[in-house]
Amino acid sequence: MLSASIRQHLLFLLIAITSFACKFQNPVDNQISFKSVSGINYTEVRRSFDTGLIFNKDGYQLEPVWRLMFYSDKWVSVYNPDKDKFLKFAVTLDHDSIFNISGAWFKAMQITKDSLRFQVLKVEGKTVYYVKSNVYMTLYADNYIKNVLNTTDEELKKPLRKDSLYVINRIAHIDASRDSFFAGRKPVQFISKNALATVIKQAVEADVMNKWDKSDEYMFPEYTIHIKKAYESFSYSFWATVDTQGEIHYQKSMTYVFPEFEKSTNHTIKAIIDGYLKAYFQIIPGSTLGIPHNSAIVINVIGRKK
Repeated sequence: MLSASIRQHLLFLLIAITSFACKFQNPVDNQISFKSVSGINYTEVRRSFDTGLIFNKDGYQLEPVWRLMFYSDKWVSVYNPDKDKFLKFAVTLDHDSIFNISGAWFKAMQITKDSLRFQVLKVEGKTVYYVKSNVYMTLYADNYIKNVLNTTDEELKKPLRKDSLYVINRIAHIDASRDSFFAGRKPVQFISKNALATVIKQAVEADVMNKWDKSDEYMFPEYTIHIKKAYESFSYSFWATVDTQGEIHYQKSMTYVFPEFEKSTNHTIKAIIDGYLKAYFQIIPGSTLGIPHNSAIVINVIGRKK
């Protein structure tokens, strides 16, 4: 016969096993709910990395763009800035406070009538990569912004002092070397000084292929320059850095060059930069938060002899 202490031990073990099974076999019990905040309009006021900053070391800036309202635990209305209207999306609730809206996965960190805080999840298949899920969103209720904080969402979205200090320190480090670069939120500008030279900055369309992200327009901006009545016809694509004085520093050809032609190709591109680009354009350096700094660009330059 089992002793009283052994029976008690087995009873505790059975309770522990049962609790463990319930926790993992019934994920529905661990779902979140948006019923308490249904019908409330929220506006995203800040999106930051786990560092608490809106910029990363390369100059990529997170921007708060979401506006939404939950109808229930099944439906949400999300504002689409391109179409300038709210679109209705299905909501899928999962375990561990995880939910999905239109293919995007989030973890709810806070749900109140005044604010929402979500972690943006990196999900592949059925796996959540928490190490790569380092972006957080904060949304405030429109009523809370207007009648409690007595401000506007535009004001709340502005970079904080810690963001500015980070950019200042990062730029000082980048500008120490002309070959280093930091993406300019306001990219390099080419202003033609000669009717023989024209420039077009390539636009980036937000679509499903780039996950509605247009950041390439400033992270690695691309320009196509046409030169009329050139000394000879030519066509080159290359990337370069532009320093705080607007000087172009050639880095590398964007098209493959056979080793035996690399030296002559580099010499020709540098001659085009000095002979045409510097002469025909006023070049304004890229800047972030109003501070000029080294940034990288791609140039497609096409010369026509006639």
